[in-house]
Amino acid sequence: MTSRREFLTLTAGAVAGATLGPRRAGAAPRAMTVVRESSFIKAFDDYFAKTLLMEYEKLTGIKMSYEAVSVGGMLTRLTTIAETKSGPEIAMTAVNWPHLFDASLVDVTDLATEIGKKIGPWHDNILDAVVVNKKWKALPWGNIGQLEVYRTDWFKEAGVGKFPDTWDDLLAAGRLLKKNGHPFGFELGHGFGDNHGWLYPLLWSYGGREVDKDGKTVLIDSDETAKAVDFCRRFYKETMFEDVLGWTDVNNNKAFLGEQISCTNNASSILVVAKRDFPEIAKVTDHGLNPQGPKGRFHIINAVSHAIVNHAPDQAAAKAFLRWLYDDRQMSRWLTSGDAYYAPFLTAYENHPMWNPEPRYLPYKESLKTAHLHGWPGPASHALSESVAKYVLVDMFAKACRGDSTKDVIATAAAQLKQIYKAK
Repeated sequence: MTSRREFLTLTAGAVAGATLGPRRAGAAPRAMTVVRESSFIKAFDDYFAKTLLMEYEKLTGIKMSYEAVSVGGMLTRLTTIAETKSGPEIAMTAVNWPHLFDASLVDVTDLATEIGKKIGPWHDNILDAVVVNKKWKALPWGNIGQLEVYRTDWFKEAGVGKFPDTWDDLLAAGRLLKKNGHPFGFELGHGFGDNHGWLYPLLWSYGGREVDKDGKTVLIDSDETAKAVDFCRRFYKETMFEDVLGWTDVNNNKAFLGEQISCTNNASSILVVAKRDFPEIAKVTDHGLNPQGPKGRFHIINAVSHAIVNHAPDQAAAKAFLRWLYDDRQMSRWLTSGDAYYAPFLTAYENHPMWNPEPRYLPYKESLKTAHLHGWPGPASHALSESVAKYVLVDMFAKACRGDSTKDVIATAAAQLKQIYKAK
């Protein structure tokens, strides 16, 4: 933990002349609030609110508050904060939100550069998510990975001793598992994470792309996309629990822990909950990287970051807090409390002790090497977000699984994407 004397030394020039003496100086803010979406890992939230914020409050005299937003509600909350120019000074962002709220967020390039030198460098692929017009608009915290979660015992019973490396091999394994009464369950409904977590990587692994790097040229209508769609239809029909067409993010967790399915795409939260509440299931649960297709192996970036909203009355004080939070003495403890749920985008943490207690989480770290934002290789634009929000890619695959022709579902997706990217 940083001592008060060390803190004063480190931040002497960072709080715009405000002196943080034994008691809060008149120029320092009386209070600051951090808003974040509630984590699936309660201990992670508790450590932040009850330990880290209290330490900082004691250190500076600034009253620190934590506002927890329900899962899936952070985008709406951030929109309200930006539009009303009121509320918490420091806010969580996800995916490409810094691009959506560029005008409302403070430039934190100085902090990102400083942190990158101390405990970096940053992974290159995170830059697309948080750097807008060459300015860092948020500080990445970690990635909530989406990988394959599977039952090792049922796979072994079907003669599959190692998690399949390719989509074709996973299809073959899925046929055997379903025949044995243990189908797969991959979300194809209108959720917010577990659908994108496997459908974008599936498309990319066959060479399909939504849009080109220019953010204008729609590429979805291709032979590569058709092959991915055809595979998805077979994968659904031959391996899946039929209800997946209507699933959102909670359904696959419940189905896995209810022993209805043998494999799904999810964050590590299934294993975290199983270790706590279903120890027998936890013993036979493991993770695998997304399978590779003809054009490689891919994963999705779901970056959790922290930004300063520009209505903050003392932006220097907000920066001082983030500088303290992203110091290794705080960052290491908070990451560890999260049970490796968040894979940091800083290379210094690749061999961090947080990974040692549970080797089954290691694939989430490994997945960062092949991870991209939704819509890649297109830019992290408003159009990308609109495509995700309208479930263009998800519906293309889901309609094919329901029985629509490959040609028709691709044509519909292409028309939607051309409208979206043309409008931008």
